[in-house]
Amino acid sequence: MATLTSLCVYCGSSERVAERHKEAAADLGRAAAQRGVRIVFGGGRVGLMGVLAEAALQAGGKVTGIIPEQLRAREVGHDGIGDLRVVGTMHARKQLMCEDSDAFCALPGGLGTLDETFEIVTWKQLGIHDKPVVLVNVAGYWDPLLALVEHQAEAGYVRPAHRELFQVVQTVDQIFETVAAAPEPRIKGLSWMG
Repeated sequence: MATLTSLCVYCGSSERVAERHKEAAADLGRAAAQRGVRIVFGGGRVGLMGVLAEAALQAGGKVTGIIPEQLRAREVGHDGIGDLRVVGTMHARKQLMCEDSDAFCALPGGLGTLDETFEIVTWKQLGIHDKPVVLVNVAGYWDPLLALVEHQAEAGYVRPAHRELFQVVQTVDQIFETVAAAPEPRIKGLSWMG
């Protein structure tokens, strides 16, 4: 793929998580800043979102947060990032995150992280975009999900080719290697936008 300038990161907003997950979020924030890659994320100040944003900012990086008005108070919107965009709906958040990013990755998270990650994978399946999507399998966090996808494939619900809609890596550095090796996206913008 051509130069990566912006990376969308889906991750959790919970504070009650494993320290190694927080370390991975901080490592990603620093690594993106060192590479001149802007982080696009959900705009929260808590959980892995906050750790990610703070690490990127402290390393001199750029961060864009996109958060719905309804979640701004609940997820404690991160007003210190300089580029916090408040939108009306979750759908608007997802669309803007997609439009504003060259690639996507998912760190550990909960139901919201699953929702956003698999919506972007589904959009890729439907040909709405063709950007790289990477799951960061920190300490095997995504293993049960990967087993579910295999089960879906064995049951005939996921085609073999659809397993290639996202890549799985174990470390933060592998995110950047995987994205760099991905083909140049052919779909400009989002296909439903015309």
